Amino acid sequence: MDSNINNHSNSTSKSDDKKAVEGLKSNIQTQEKDSFVKLAMRNMVKKGSTSLFHFFLTIVGVFGVLLGLAIAFH
Repeated sequence: MDSNINNHSNSTSKSDDKKAVEGLKSNIQTQEKDSFVKLAMRNMVKKGSTSLFHFFLTIVGVFGVLLGLAIAFH
């Protein structure tokens, strides 16, 4: 009778393990399906001011290049 109890507890833990593995697989699949834009937005939210600073530096750089080209070829 003790062996039946042990078998039942082992089968329960195995089914719990299978559920946990399936949950992890679905979580990984969800992360793989995220687009690059979604990941970039998530990264921007995490880093906050650093991302905004780099964004504004990029904008200033683009305007500077355009202004420089406009002056050079005027």
